[in-house]
Amino acid sequence: MANNKKFVSAITSRDEDFAKWYTDIVKKAELIDYSGVKGCMVIRPYGYAIWENIQADLDRRFKETGHENVYMPMFIPESLLQKEKDHVEGFAPECAWVTVGGQDELHERLAVRPTSETLFCEHYSKIIETYRDLPKLYNQWCSVVRWEKTTRPFLRTSEFLWQEGHTMHETEEEAREETLRMLQVYADFYKETLAIPAVVGRKTEKEKFAGAEETYTIEPMMHNGVALQGGTSHYFGDGFSKSFDITFQGRDNKQHYPHQTSWGVSTRMIGAIIMVHGDDEGLVLPPKISPIQVAVIPIAQHKEGVLDKAGQVYDRLKKSYRVKLDDSDNSPGWKFSQYEMKGVPVRVELGPKDIEKNQCVIVRRDTREKLFVSLDELETAVENALQAVHDGMYEKALKNMQDKTFVAKTFEEFCDTAKNRPGFIKAMWCGDTACEEKIKDETGGVKSRCIPFEEENLSDTCVCCGKKAKHMVYWGKQY
Repeated sequence: MANNKKFVSAITSRDEDFAKWYTDIVKKAELIDYSGVKGCMVIRPYGYAIWENIQADLDRRFKETGHENVYMPMFIPESLLQKEKDHVEGFAPECAWVTVGGQDELHERLAVRPTSETLFCEHYSKIIETYRDLPKLYNQWCSVVRWEKTTRPFLRTSEFLWQEGHTMHETEEEAREETLRMLQVYADFYKETLAIPAVVGRKTEKEKFAGAEETYTIEPMMHNGVALQGGTSHYFGDGFSKSFDITFQGRDNKQHYPHQTSWGVSTRMIGAIIMVHGDDEGLVLPPKISPIQVAVIPIAQHKEGVLDKAGQVYDRLKKSYRVKLDDSDNSPGWKFSQYEMKGVPVRVELGPKDIEKNQCVIVRRDTREKLFVSLDELETAVENALQAVHDGMYEKALKNMQDKTFVAKTFEEFCDTAKNRPGFIKAMWCGDTACEEKIKDETGGVKSRCIPFEEENLSDTCVCCGKKAKHMVYWGKQY
């Protein structure tokens, strides 16, 4: 072992200082570095590999549902952005503007895209002519810019990576089906790939996307009880179509406006992975998106035959998994700590005594459980361990969400829960925006997260004003 090598330095306990814990992880696990532009981050190779695996999984799901990838320009002329009044008002405070090109002042300002509805609509107005051109099922992978005042890596940055789907449909019914279908794609992805449970439902009128008729959302809970808007799907109706004069000749030979949807998720999901699954030793990564799924660690590698056998294990496993064989001169203890920090789901240890017994040791990152398995059963044992890690992570996150979800039937009970018990609060609501605003003001920022698809009748009256309740709502603070 080289004398200048040190064990992975400790990170702040998440129970001591959750924000500092989060910052420690994104830096020490080498996910990001800070850039010279406030609010922008350098996504380092390990962090970007996580995003690539997320992207590949989602892209497959999108294409299986008939979507095609396109790419739109980065810049939006101000006149184009102004075509949809509600939309531009919603994004105006966050827009970054280009006013000079080269050495010449531009005759019209260009917005660096905060989102691309207007660009897609301009394009659709040129290529949609009849019902035979529909549906248009397009998706874009790109970066967007929203000039944030307060930033935090992955969670809220001035520039971030995402995907944005924009589709056009012949009928309202088809567009509404698309909106909910893509929401379900996200919900399935969170559960099946990220091992993250979430509340799924519809946003209130106050919280819906600018320009949308309806917004649906995925709301996972972080370890500390704070919500994160994990992804949204919007039904736009024909509002954008009318603003951009997008029409098609229908089956009745008359002109109609198509119905539009939009849906997106971003690198914010990496923040969710950290805050849902991470612990005081670092990342805990879901196996399906971990850049390294299995780390092979030779023990006493200076002894004859150890590295050769470790190489054979590596060669066997790399056929099916993303595997790292660490034959560096760092000590086994340093390596264990390093790969725990990096969140590698499964570690395979192999030393001289194991070789004598034709076995290896498999260690799960989530529970640190050790399994002694025959090398004859290596592939099956690793496959089972990876699945067990995923399932264990999901169940742990689900229990955290269930344990931190509370019911409030009076305003006093609501305020007391908001102050003393971080998490989701289930409470009835009259539907009045004034009650949403009062709740937010008097609880230090608790907002409606969503109206779930399956509502419970907790009482007949609004938790805030006492009037007749219309919906049960999940409430909570958010990142």
